[in-house]
Amino acid sequence: MKIMRRILVAAAAVSMAVGLAPAAQAAVNPILAAPYLYQWSNPPNPVTVMNQTGIRAFTLAFILSNGTCNPMWDGNRSLTGADITRVNQIRAAGGDAIPSIGGWSGRKLGTYCSTAQALAGAYVKVIDAGRFTAIDLDIENTDEFSNAAVQDKILNALKIVRQQRPAVKIVITIPTEVNGPETWGNRLIQRARDLGAPVDVWTVMPFNFSSGGDMVAMTKSSVTGLKNRVKAGYGLTDDAAWRRSGLSSMNGRTDTGEIVTAANFRAIVSWANSVHLARVSFWALNRDCNNCGGISQGQWEFTRANATVTG
Repeated sequence: MKIMRRILVAAAAVSMAVGLAPAAQAAVNPILAAPYLYQWSNPPNPVTVMNQTGIRAFTLAFILSNGTCNPMWDGNRSLTGADITRVNQIRAAGGDAIPSIGGWSGRKLGTYCSTAQALAGAYVKVIDAGRFTAIDLDIENTDEFSNAAVQDKILNALKIVRQQRPAVKIVITIPTEVNGPETWGNRLIQRARDLGAPVDVWTVMPFNFSSGGDMVAMTKSSVTGLKNRVKAGYGLTDDAAWRRSGLSSMNGRTDTGEIVTAANFRAIVSWANSVHLARVSFWALNRDCNNCGGISQGQWEFTRANATVTG
């Protein structure tokens, strides 16, 4: 027993030395329930949030280009600086994190990397810098999403990433309409299938549909549309397609004036659990406080609901 204890202690010491989480912590699924944490302008302390809400994972936004095919946090911070210190703090507290690459604005790697090979190299740099077990590609706007050549470049890059880092899970997050992915989203899913690109979870952002309406019903409709597209594209059963689908909501007031209340989000989470969605997130943890998202609410109400996602 003493010898075994020494081995375990030594292994833990090695893990800490190289910035890895202990084995028990590595079991956290960073995809399943991970609200977005925007990492500039005094973000909330994730460990404090973990202790107060029960959430165990975060989606860290955003990885962008620095003007070349070189990934950096927000396009200007080192991959191995304070942002990775935050990742290690999350892991030390028993959680994990997934980096989000892309977003709506800024310089995107998909456009600044000239080839699939170069783009794959940029993705691998991100993975290795944080020893991440999963990545989220937030594919939006005209530079990456509604651009056939860039879509194909991203998908071909993911094939190379899977060859080089086979254990890393891949999430793609895209815009949606009320009835599910629109033309460019449908193309991306079909091309992933045609090219053999390894996408483990497809996620839609069910908001910015209009100036109002029933956000619970519209969320269910858009995610069901995604599930149906994944089912048809991959030849899956309904259950298998749900388990490869996910959603990323917006807490509070959306860009177009819709309102997602905390009660709405709890209803969305309950429904997501009933169909076994692979991922539930929201934008953003930074807005999850009274009037921070344009609504009256309690501190961390959305995050507490997100922590109850079971998959």
